[in-house]
Amino acid sequence: MAKGILGKKIGMTQIFSEAGTLIPVTVIEVTPNVVLQKKTVETDGYNAVQLGYGNKPARLANKPETGHAAKAKTDPKRFIKEIAGEEMLAFEVGQMVKGNIFAVGELVDVTGTSKGKGYQGVIKRYNFGRGPMAHGSGFHRGIGSMGAIAPARIKPGKKMPGRMGGVRKTVQNLEFIKYDEANNVVLIKGNVPGAKNSYVMITNAVKAKNPALNPESLA
Repeated sequence: MAKGILGKKIGMTQIFSEAGTLIPVTVIEVTPNVVLQKKTVETDGYNAVQLGYGNKPARLANKPETGHAAKAKTDPKRFIKEIAGEEMLAFEVGQMVKGNIFAVGELVDVTGTSKGKGYQGVIKRYNFGRGPMAHGSGFHRGIGSMGAIAPARIKPGKKMPGRMGGVRKTVQNLEFIKYDEANNVVLIKGNVPGAKNSYVMITNAVKAKNPALNPESLA
């Protein structure tokens, strides 16, 4: 991870390329992030930059948060994350980071909290197959075999009904389509984790074989 920015998921829409190809995109608001802190190998043992996004009302911020933000001459932030890597060290404390740090066609990873779906069965949670739905069947949407008889217990890791969603997820190798500076939004091809108005982190793709695609491919 070398560079990144924080934002808020607005929703999904679609745009057309110059060639007439329809591209489904996620709209992410990236109001300029503020660099709250710089960490280096000499002082902290690693290189990173702490970014803050979204102002928090003073009445909701405690003294440590207020004092920390004051060092960057800004207001306390709602969403704070670290971006590890040397590339972000070019920014100084108090500087703004905008969506133009990514180029059109570049591959990015987007991290967010997936939608919570509550307590779900194994068919929805793990895509299990169901049994016959006839009246005589005693098995419709159950778990099925819980394991062999010999251990006389259920082994750890068995896929069972439980809480689904509401966890940190990362979707990798998404294409960066556009940065609209006038509206402070970026367009990312495809869908990203999280509900509308949830916070996300956009970073450069760490597993991309070709991190910089040809921008002309969008034409």
